[in-house]
Amino acid sequence: MKDWILETRHLTKSYKGQQAVSDISLKIPRNGVYGLLGPNGAGKSTTLKMLTGILRPDSGAVIFDGKIWKREMLSEIGALIEAPALYGNLTARENLGIHATLMGLPKERIEEALEIVDLKDTGKKRTAQFSMGMKQRMGIAIALLNHPRLLILDEPTNGLDPFGIQELREMIASFGRQGITVILSSHILSEVSQVVDEIGIISQGRLLFQGVPDTQENLEQFFNEVILKGGKNHERA
Repeated sequence: MKDWILETRHLTKSYKGQQAVSDISLKIPRNGVYGLLGPNGAGKSTTLKMLTGILRPDSGAVIFDGKIWKREMLSEIGALIEAPALYGNLTARENLGIHATLMGLPKERIEEALEIVDLKDTGKKRTAQFSMGMKQRMGIAIALLNHPRLLILDEPTNGLDPFGIQELREMIASFGRQGITVILSSHILSEVSQVVDEIGIISQGRLLFQGVPDTQENLEQFFNEVILKGGKNHERA
């Protein structure tokens, strides 16, 4: 039996009568990288926002480490959803210092987080002058400050050049060895195929497939087949 760090049970969410997420039940294995895949507008961000308490589901439940999700559990969850919230006139350390103070964390966590995302040598450079890749890494550093057991990253490679994507991919692949489970959402399959251990495929708010991708099969081709068939013949959904 697998060890799940997080499960969702029949999550459903509607906006103004239009269903964004319908009956989604995820199973996220501990200390791996779970790829939540789907086209733009599939319901990925809505799902992740429910996992972090930004949105409340209309029905269903989120189970974290075997217990019904409560707000106090956010101390063990880090997230980068949409663009990172940075103070552009402040340095990397000053930005992290504000977040550390708000979370009541020791100052040494600032240096540890900067070390993980390779931003220790930015000195007095203001974050407004950072490249897109550096800003994304800053967002991940903020998410890592509380030493989370679960890290949620929503389309983290958006706007990055190929070199930035490779750097971020290598960093994400290393988190499992550090005892951090990652949920990584993306609609660009070539970016995630090399780092994910398991995947969930969402389209039009429904979970069409969940399981271990076949390493012998092209992920993009498999993804397209699942979307076109609407999940039929994929028993593990």
